This record gives sequence, structure tokens and C-alpha cells, in this order.
Amino acid sequence: MICFAPSAWRQHSMRRMQCGWNTVPVSEMNLRIRKFCPALARFAPFLLSCIFFLSPVLSRAAADWSDDILYFVLIDRYVDGDSSNNRRVERSNPGGYHGGDLKGLTQHLDELADLGITALWINPVQKQVPQGFYASAPANLGIPEFKHWGFHGYWIDDFTSMEPQFGSLDDLKHLVEEAHKRHIRVLLDVVYNHAGYGSSYESRRTADGQGWIRPGEGNCDVDPITCRVGGLPDFRTELPEVRDYLLDANITLAKQAGVDGFRLDTFKHVDTAFWLEHRRRTRAELGGNFFLLAEYWGGNASSLDPFFAQDEIDAGFDYTFKGSCESFVNGRGRTVAYGSYLGSRHKVRKGYLLADYLSSHDEPMALYDLNGDKDKFRICAAIQMTSTGMPVIYYGEEVARAGSVWPLNRTDMPWGDRDILPGKGKPRDESMREYYKSLLHIRRHHPALSRGDYTLLSGPNDSVLAYIRHDATSGDNVMVLVNREEKELTANFMLPAIWNDKPVSDELNGKPVTIAAGHIELSMTPKSVRILSVGSDIRSGVSPGKEGR
Repeated sequence: MICFAPSAWRQHSMRRMQCGWNTVPVSEMNLRIRKFCPALARFAPFLLSCIFFLSPVLSRAAADWSDDILYFVLIDRYVDGDSSNNRRVERSNPGGYHGGDLKGLTQHLDELADLGITALWINPVQKQVPQGFYASAPANLGIPEFKHWGFHGYWIDDFTSMEPQFGSLDDLKHLVEEAHKRHIRVLLDVVYNHAGYGSSYESRRTADGQGWIRPGEGNCDVDPITCRVGGLPDFRTELPEVRDYLLDANITLAKQAGVDGFRLDTFKHVDTAFWLEHRRRTRAELGGNFFLLAEYWGGNASSLDPFFAQDEIDAGFDYTFKGSCESFVNGRGRTVAYGSYLGSRHKVRKGYLLADYLSSHDEPMALYDLNGDKDKFRICAAIQMTSTGMPVIYYGEEVARAGSVWPLNRTDMPWGDRDILPGKGKPRDESMREYYKSLLHIRRHHPALSRGDYTLLSGPNDSVLAYIRHDATSGDNVMVLVNREEKELTANFMLPAIWNDKPVSDELNGKPVTIAAGHIELSMTPKSVRILSVGSDIRSGVSPGKEGR
């Protein structure tokens, strides 16, 4: 998601929630039908629907990222590793630069490798607009008016230069090299839709005199392609000169740095013709395995499918996951309904992925939404790490980083007593980190959790959520039991035959569990999770093949 001047903040949020998908039926195949067989042109949309939706063999998605666990960092908020680039640092300003940089992130990659993440997503790194803008936080936060700067990376002023506050191109290259040494892939956030407020691009014109920036504000409710999202200058990406400049800039940066993929900002607000060309060029110039993850605001399996069908992207964010889990642990709705929802998330086109998250830089922190209840938060983290899709951890969630709504959902990474700026002295929960570390270890060593099918055991009258993940290829089986209640419950379920007469262990505590005659009866403490597996004990080591690429 973009970042915006808070004067437009509430208007932007409403627009992004209300904008629907703008259907653009043009595709390369559509054009070929019209060109080479005009008699079939009127039937092109029908023919394409049949081809895309009935022929899974047409999937040409990039290398499989379904086993990956993605960690999202706002570079400026993580670690200050180079004080020489701190010219504009104002750590007391919630909208200012705080000094984090690429060198600092690189110096602390071992922290992330130890946690167990396998992929790192960083914000855009190009040069930001040179000024800040006065902003007002929501009144209930009690924050005085402040200046909001481009510390987040989404207000680009020059797509061909690095932002000095983050570091140099060599710093970016070094980050990628060091991440790869630790078997961590790097996903670079890129922007195509807009420039920063007051950017020099607002006065740029094409060779034939057309402005690069779309005139007027537009209306995102009517057409998300031609509106200024949050009032930001909207690139006319339909103009070849503008399109090629943006593609050249981002693809060149990717080549130079050696990143493994892009996270595509404001995907909804750029048309399909652009994304098809983008896919063609990234494949041709960056390789067939270059990964594309789209921020399609409000997306889910259904709304993302047209883009998967045309192979514009490899994955998209599932915006339903966060709120659904928060509602479930807060006691809303029946357990069986939530279990059915988790099953519905498996209806994704083969070869493509959903990415799910609990917190983000654009939404309130999950722990804040849950009124600081860490037991409820742990339940959501466990469900996230045992569900289909690519889990995304927002920096600091794993140590219960304090935060709330914008701008306080972008606070510094807390480092406790460690002498690390900008988050030195900010409290962190090491027990939460150990819990996350266990969850990530479990996910990485059970293929059923990342690529297995889903069976819901809970029925209409069950209070305990129970589901099984099974991977036919490896034979891996994992059962997840969740008690969201404030009281002790008993999990009482009949199990598939494969669970009979085999050792079963609890992966979170290593204790054996008894299964008798295909039946489990297990006491569960209030607000707790049990993760059970058949015939394995993963706690002592790393399974072959998961550490390398």
C-alpha cells in the first residue's frame, strides 16, 4: 500500500475500501484472437474464460514460494547501522526518519534467520521527495501535529536513484548477498502507480507534449485506474514513454541488486495491459522464477483469480484473514463457520498463492485490535502458521511490538536492553519470540502445513476448532486444535484411519498424545492451541531439503 499525507488519510482509506476491481478484458491472447481470427473476435471473452478457468496446465507461475515465510520490514524503523546518513533523523517525530538503514538490516539478518523466516520484504528504496508535510493523527491518539516524511519509501521523487537515508546501491546489493547466504530470499517493494507529493515528475512531459501525470483527482469509486489515490500524482502508465521509464527503472534496480521478486504496490490502480507487459519483461529480463506479489486492496481468493488466470502475478494478499481471525478469537460466530472459512481459502488456482498477515503498515496492529490480549494473539499466530498460503510477519510482531493505528503502526523495532537504535529501550517480549520461533520451526518442517489439503473436524455443536492438514506426497499429517474460550474445554473427535496405532506428539511441547481406536479426547486449557503430528518429532533437528534452495 502507498503512504499518504494525513490530510487525505481518511478519504484515501475509504476510497481504497470501496474501490472494486476494474475489469479490463484485454490480454495478449485476446489480441491474437482478434488479429488472426477476426471471425472469432466477438467470442474472445468467452473463449478466454474457458481456456483460463478450465485449463490448469496453462499456469506459468514463478518458482513455488508456498513453503516460504515472509517478514516485512520498514527499513527506517529497524536498525541504524550507519550514522553518517542521519541528516534528517527526528526520532521523536512519529512521521519522521528514525535512522534505520540497509546496513543496519544487513547486520541483523542473523536475528531473522534464527527466527526461521525464509523471505524478506523491504519497502521501496528509491529517492524520496525532499520535504515533509504537516499531518494530523487520529484525535484519540493525543499526538500533536507533525511533519510526515517519506521514511516509508512510497513517495518517490527519482526512480533512478537510491534514497540516501536508506543507503547506497552497494548497501542493497550487500543485503541481498548476505540474505542469500542465509537462504533468505529478498522481495523488493516497487511502485508504478504514482510519484510522491510535489515530485519533479509533475512537470515532466512526453516527447509529443503530454504530461506524465494524470490531470484532475478522478474518482476511485468510478474508476480506480484514473484516480489519484490519496491525492498522490497518478502516472499515466498507458503512455508508452511513461510505462517504459517506470519499467526500465525498477527492472534495472532489480538486476543490479539481485532481488528475487517484487511486491507490487497499488496493483488495483494500474491497468491489465501494463501488468501483462510487466510480466513479459520481468520474465525476459529477470528470469522465469522472478516472483510477483500484488497488493490488491481488499483482495481474496475470488477477486484475485482473474489476475491469476491471466498470469499477471504469482500471489496476492488475502485481506480477509486478519479480521476473520480477530473476530473468531473474540468469540464472534460459530467455530464451525470459522473452520469452513479456513477451508474456503484453499480454493486458489493451482500454482498461485494467497499471502496472509495479522498486522501491516496500513492497518491497525493485531495485538492492539485484541486489546493487548497476548493469548488471543498467540492463537491467531498459530492459525496463521498452520493455514494455507504464505504467512507474512510484520516486523516486531514476533516480540509483541507496541503499536496501534496510523502513525503508531509504524513504530521502531523494539530491542529492549540491547544497544541498538532507533528501538533501544523499547520493551520486547522474548517469550513471544520463542513461541513464534517454535511455530515457524513447525511450519517449515511439516509440508502438510504449507501445501497440504484441509479437513475440518469441528461440527455445528463443537466449541473446539479442529482441522487436519494432510500432504499426500510426503504422507505428512498435522492436526490443529484451538480453544478460544475463557474456560477449559475437551477436544473430542473421531479421526481418520491414518491416525490409528501410530505415535502422536504435540509439536509445541513435545509431549506424546494418546489416540485410542481412532478417537482423541484431550483436555485444553483456556485460550490455547495444540498442534499434533503423526509419527514425527521435529523439535530436535532440521529436515533434509528445507534449508537450501
